Amino acid sequence: MARSEPAEVSAPGEIRVFWFLLLTMVVVVTAVTLAVVGGGGSAVLQDVTPERFTDPLPATRPVGRADVEALRLPMAARGYRMADVDEALSRLGAELAERDARIAELESALAGAQASVVSTGTDLFKQPGEGRQPGEDRTAGPGDAQRNGTAGPDRTEGEAR
Repeated sequence: MARSEPAEVSAPGEIRVFWFLLLTMVVVVTAVTLAVVGGGGSAVLQDVTPERFTDPLPATRPVGRADVEALRLPMAARGYRMADVDEALSRLGAELAERDARIAELESALAGAQASVVSTGTDLFKQPGEGRQPGEDRTAGPGDAQRNGTAGPDRTEGEAR
């Protein structure tokens, strides 16, 4: 039996093309790698300083809605920097606690004022002199003598008009 030869015999030109493409691919991969890594004496990629949180929340006045909307936290490799987020949230929490305390203080003062008005029976919304009947006797206050031109604390009976 005769030995059978392979059906296709590669031509010498095909082998040269293969080696040329392989060598070209190695040169391109090496050039790209050196460009990215920075082969040689000079760095191709510059070092970037990491973003840091500069507190844009105002320190001299209370934080407003516009301040919170304008708040932008710097990005990190996997999201936001935890320390920066914690700092901003603690500042906002302190502002809210301060406002809640002020609101509670004002509400208690209002409740006290309303309780004193209810106990005395006066109307806070009534203008002075409103609701008096003609001929109704009223008690004279310290300013009434001066408005009427009669003697007051600064005048004697002889000086009255």
